[in-house]
Amino acid sequence: MSKNSLLSNLSWKFAERISAQAVTMIVSVILARLLQPSDYGIISIVMIFITLANVFVSDGFGSALIQKKNADALDFSSVLYFNIGLSIVLYLALFFAAPYITRFYGAGYEILTPVLRVLGLRIILCAINTVQNAYVSRKMIFRKFFYATLVGTVLSAAVGITLAFSGFGVWALVAQYMTNTMVNTVFLGLSLKKKPLFSFSFSRLKGLVSYGWKILATNLLITGQEELKALIIGKLYSSADLACYDKGRQFPMLVITNVNASIGAVLFPKMSNEQNDIERLKRTAKNSVRFSSYIMFPLMIGLAAVAENFISVVLTDKWLACVPFLKMFCVVYLLQPLHSANMQAIKAVGRSDLLFKLETVKKVIELIVLLSVVWISVEAIVISMALQSVLFSFINAYPNKKLLNYGIKEQIIDVAGPIWMSLLMMLAVSFVGKLQIPLIPLLCVQVLCGAVVYLILSIITKNSEFNYIINLLKSNLKITKRSGKDV
Repeated sequence: MSKNSLLSNLSWKFAERISAQAVTMIVSVILARLLQPSDYGIISIVMIFITLANVFVSDGFGSALIQKKNADALDFSSVLYFNIGLSIVLYLALFFAAPYITRFYGAGYEILTPVLRVLGLRIILCAINTVQNAYVSRKMIFRKFFYATLVGTVLSAAVGITLAFSGFGVWALVAQYMTNTMVNTVFLGLSLKKKPLFSFSFSRLKGLVSYGWKILATNLLITGQEELKALIIGKLYSSADLACYDKGRQFPMLVITNVNASIGAVLFPKMSNEQNDIERLKRTAKNSVRFSSYIMFPLMIGLAAVAENFISVVLTDKWLACVPFLKMFCVVYLLQPLHSANMQAIKAVGRSDLLFKLETVKKVIELIVLLSVVWISVEAIVISMALQSVLFSFINAYPNKKLLNYGIKEQIIDVAGPIWMSLLMMLAVSFVGKLQIPLIPLLCVQVLCGAVVYLILSIITKNSEFNYIINLLKSNLKITKRSGKDV
């Protein structure tokens, strides 16, 4: 793949994520003002079980289709039909288990049963969408993602807000989730203009299983551990506590989704193509770490610095209880560029077995720590997650010292610049936050101050990522001007 092609696909992926999450964030703010934390708590509980079920149809085979060098139409159709069959079985299991799940949470949660049964239909849609996504990623046609995601996000936003204004409460959120997934899947399918084969091959499926089951097991460990936290919080504490935990996690996750996940979605197929060239693979991983950390670190640290004012302005004071969680989750996700680059590289060279072993070790540690602190408070759970994030950076980097000759020491050097620049930026933003002016102008001044300080530091230090972005913008501007003259 040429450099221009990579940048083009990365641009489309960024555009898809940023546009979708911008709309999602606006909708989330509107709905958070209209609905109560307890409504979000119900959805958070339901999503525990749907997310776990989705792992079986969304992970493993999708990565296997991307990683396999000669995957063809028969491979895709075999996975598609298998996924649909499995998703129906999973939905039926969730449908009949719904009353027992409601009984587990006790009085006051009766609405869980119908919500689970309706929202659970997303599992079947996700089974189809997974194969579509794998096809788009393998063919590196991320422009298709942009249009499908944008249409689904906008339409679901309109549905959710309309129902919320009409007083439908938690059902407004259900309708938003369902509309988004349905429209996204249908629109992407139509835009691909490619009908699946009416054929199925057990031998092809079996060949994909040897790689895919380890990715599936790995992601099941990751997702299961995360959803276990939510399940325990929802059971031991209140649905409002769970809502504040989720809302505090939501905004840092927006950064992860927009920046890190976009880079990872483009780089994994690129790394897979380079799996036999270790030097190129290391160079790609190194560039990923440097570029994503340059973008992510100031966003995460800056968000933590303005957390209280941000929540008051955006969600109103009724959500101030989520401020401590927001700050802590910024720390939890701060080192995500290191985690992602290391995991993508291990996957790309076909070592899904090593990935599974790493995640098993980490999840055992997480489970022991979780059971030790869960009885203290919800805050204690998140603090332990932040400390583990640092430890896991060393664990994730260890194999790549051998595989790529890219160990933790070199990775720390690569992210040192963005770290100290972001910390200086945070000091400036915190100082500005002491100004005695109205809240909305104060938040705007803090954001502007943070951006200016970070840019000045980038110019002073002649940061290579900053210079690359500027040169890329200049190049695109020249192309735009030239196109305008031609017209």
